[in-house]
Amino acid sequence: MIKIAIAEDISKLAEALKEKIEFGVEFKISSISSNGQELIERLENNHAIDIVFMDINMPVMNGIEATEIIANRWPNIKVVMCTVFNDDQNIFDAIMAGASGYILKDEPPAKVHRAIYEAIEGGAPMSQMIAKKALTLLRNGMPRQEVSEDFELTKRELEVLEQIAKGLSYDQISSNLFISYGTARKHVENIYKKMKVHNKIEAIEKAKKGGIL
Repeated sequence: MIKIAIAEDISKLAEALKEKIEFGVEFKISSISSNGQELIERLENNHAIDIVFMDINMPVMNGIEATEIIANRWPNIKVVMCTVFNDDQNIFDAIMAGASGYILKDEPPAKVHRAIYEAIEGGAPMSQMIAKKALTLLRNGMPRQEVSEDFELTKRELEVLEQIAKGLSYDQISSNLFISYGTARKHVENIYKKMKVHNKIEAIEKAKKGGIL
């Protein structure tokens, strides 16, 4: 008997998937969770599960986050994304999080059953459309993820950082921002401390990577 858990926040869709799966007498639905956090809590109490069918867009904790936790804590559990989202970013994120497969919700029971067997046998079940997109991602490169980090800099510190990036001295910064030389220097020290850098070159590079310059 293959034990299966479902994570889906829309009860009608969860029941529909449950019915598809239970057409196969060798499959047992062990639990249905309405979000990723609920699923993780259930697994902490009982992780004797073979496969999880995971939705992506769920409240509290989404499917990508839950998949990453499962992959780290219970690597023997196979996670198959079952969703309406077929965009490149979600496919990439799911694969990177540790998903074993990725199918769309409108697949018929036979294909859902096939996905279960493929995942159990170590394969990577995918809907035809998803497989094509995955190949395209491999050929063209994965989507770039924008990284944004403000390092908890204040508005004034961001202004000072912009002045630093222009190559201005403390005197010029204090004149442009109408602050004293000492205040300008103190802001720079705070910037370096918050960004964990030692000089203006490191600060500028880190700020650019963090998306604040």
